[in-house]
Amino acid sequence: MAAGGNHINRFLRSAIALGLVAAGLLTLPGEPASAQELIRRQGFFERLFGGPPPRQALPPQGQRPRRGIGILNREPRVAPPREREAAPARSSPRQRSNVARSAPTRAAPPPEVIEKQENARIVLVVGDFLASGLAEGLDAAYSTVPGVRVVDRSNGSSGFVRDDYYDWNAQIGGILDEVKPAAVVMMVGANDRQQLTIGGRSERPQTEAWRKEYTARVQAFAEKIKSAGVPLVWTGVPPFKSQSMSSDMLAFNDIYNKTAESVGGSFVDIWEGFVDENGAFASVGPDINGQPVRLRGSDGINLTGAGKRKIAFYVEKPLAKVLGTAVTPGTSPEGNNAAQPALAIGEPVDLRRTQPISLSGPDLDGGTELLGATSRPSRTTRSEPSTQAGRADNFLLRRPATARTATPETTTAIEP
Repeated sequence: MAAGGNHINRFLRSAIALGLVAAGLLTLPGEPASAQELIRRQGFFERLFGGPPPRQALPPQGQRPRRGIGILNREPRVAPPREREAAPARSSPRQRSNVARSAPTRAAPPPEVIEKQENARIVLVVGDFLASGLAEGLDAAYSTVPGVRVVDRSNGSSGFVRDDYYDWNAQIGGILDEVKPAAVVMMVGANDRQQLTIGGRSERPQTEAWRKEYTARVQAFAEKIKSAGVPLVWTGVPPFKSQSMSSDMLAFNDIYNKTAESVGGSFVDIWEGFVDENGAFASVGPDINGQPVRLRGSDGINLTGAGKRKIAFYVEKPLAKVLGTAVTPGTSPEGNNAAQPALAIGEPVDLRRTQPISLSGPDLDGGTELLGATSRPSRTTRSEPSTQAGRADNFLLRRPATARTATPETTTAIEP
């Protein structure tokens, strides 16, 4: 037993010595006290049999850990920072919209300018501010017609009531001599809902005396146009947002219509083009292409660009009768009615023009006859319709009943 105890004591002493040696190896001589704080304090058996890896403590501020034998004293290798390429900054939707808005937009090419011919037929437009809009619409309508030119001599605040401001009956003669128009287009009335002075006395609009004097002034203007030998196209006024004003415009249109017909002119009624399906004023309606657009301004009086063009569309029809073939684009006013020379035999045909194709041609339905060939009637026997006797739709000529039942008479020769 004594020998066994000695062996145990010897083993314990060896283990303690090995532990002390291991502890001494981990602590270098001359190491500052602060460096030993890098090693987590371990128990005896942890040092003897090993334990979890020690945690590295941060070195004191301003002190760099020293290189030594200890594993924990190694300076960690820090990879140099990689230079990352700067990614393009992503813009927000608002920034992108601002950039798109600020980007220069390609302007629409200007419309082709058609130079008017020297002998182009002139359409003279006179009247108030509505006539000025009509002149703009006509100018757009004939922009591609070199044989027609529009001259605007309207006066925005004029009418037939305030002849002290502008007297159309006194001015129209000089304008006709200067312009020498092929047709005169008149549109007036929006400024004439005013009192009219007759013999020093003011008359309210639409009274009997007012209406008589106003009609006389309109008639005098139309007679001057007739005496000059110029066709007159009188354009009616459209409805307005004010119901009372629209009611007066209807009365004016009645006067203009009768006056234009009395001198052999034409009256253009545009009322239906500016009302809704119930006959009331409409600021939005179909344009010349049938698309719904705004035709009138917010004040219910002035016309938009589409409204001006729509009134001109109504006036184009009676003007076409006066101007003739001059309204055709690319034609000259003179020599339009001359007969075209016939094509001589053997003269080459213009191959740029495609000849018309018949829907009954041989290339379409498999026929064997050429286009223009004379077809011969086929010899077919017409069969009588088969009907059943006694039916209501049997309209065949029936023989009388006596003819069907009677037997033919037979003659017997008598022998002598």
